[in-house]
Amino acid sequence: MNTRILVLSASVGAGHMRAAEAVELALRRLAPDAVVRNVDILDLTNATFRRLYGKLYIDLVNTAPHLLGLFYDMLDQPPSAQQKSDRLRLLVEKLSLKPFLRLLQSEPWDVIVNTHFLPAEIIASLRAKGRFHVPHLTVTTDFETHRLWVNEPCDHYFTATEEGAAYLAHWGVPRERISVTGIPIHPVFSEEKDRATCRQRLGLGNDRPVIVQMGGGFGMGPVEKIFAGLLSVERPLEVVVVAGRNEPLKARLEQLPVPDRHRVKVLGFTREIDELMAAADIVLSKPGGLTTSEVLARGAAMMIANPVPGQETRNSDFILENGAGVKVNNLPTLAHKLTRLLDEPSRLQQMKAAARRLGRPQAAFDIARAVLAWPS
Repeated sequence: MNTRILVLSASVGAGHMRAAEAVELALRRLAPDAVVRNVDILDLTNATFRRLYGKLYIDLVNTAPHLLGLFYDMLDQPPSAQQKSDRLRLLVEKLSLKPFLRLLQSEPWDVIVNTHFLPAEIIASLRAKGRFHVPHLTVTTDFETHRLWVNEPCDHYFTATEEGAAYLAHWGVPRERISVTGIPIHPVFSEEKDRATCRQRLGLGNDRPVIVQMGGGFGMGPVEKIFAGLLSVERPLEVVVVAGRNEPLKARLEQLPVPDRHRVKVLGFTREIDELMAAADIVLSKPGGLTTSEVLARGAAMMIANPVPGQETRNSDFILENGAGVKVNNLPTLAHKLTRLLDEPSRLQQMKAAARRLGRPQAAFDIARAVLAWPS
């Protein structure tokens, strides 16, 4: 009988869903006969819970990011300090996700893969009570881990880094149940791409540095201010700014005056991110786990701006500690910092080499192979 695999995530930001898609695509490529179902569990809940759990995150990123950082640190505490709040949160989740519970029982799944801790937490609770017995595996999606990723019993964890694995072990996860694979990214990033060919295909030149500015899937944060900072650089640049699905933002960016010394492309949602990153000298972005992994896989240097407090600031630390990028703490200094980097080509090349060294373009396939080999 064909292997039946359930891939679960939650649309809290775009990264968890992209990780789930990457694992799904790798599974389909390696095992075309397997039955693979990829589900956003927030589609299986009521509107109030979906709003609070999903949309609230986006609202806080845009309006009160430091509050997110506070919550991140509060929840990353020993269970004894959080036990009552954990039980209450789990009860609310179960009451709000009854269709999800029905999904778990609807088919004879062989293995479940979680790319968000919400489904992992509920499955672990059911397993602990003997109400569910299917093996489930957890894929973390940032360069450091957090207590919320630890949901026992869980058969195996996949982390981005050795440090992330060490932190899971600190919370009591046996080291033999942790594999360091990197964060799963779209299989297209596993394919070698020639920089000059990508630039030609995208209509970009080879006579100046290419800077790709990422606004994320939802075009969040001070994208216009960052773009204006790039345009203020005196050195001629080729700038590609990606506004994602935020059409009003794209329209505003297209209205900004561009100095004659620069060439600019403004894109909305695009499926050419892998080629844009292959073409780039520097990718300027928030350090989300998936975007950062894509930059590293393509061997571009990273310029970090406006990280969300919590997981993104820790991702930023990982990039800086490993010499793969620089961070802009104050947007008015962006032009100064970028100019200095471009004036030191050897330093820029060292950052690109560090990125290539850190990149894990095969992560989705490594995870998929482990999933397919998992005993029923």
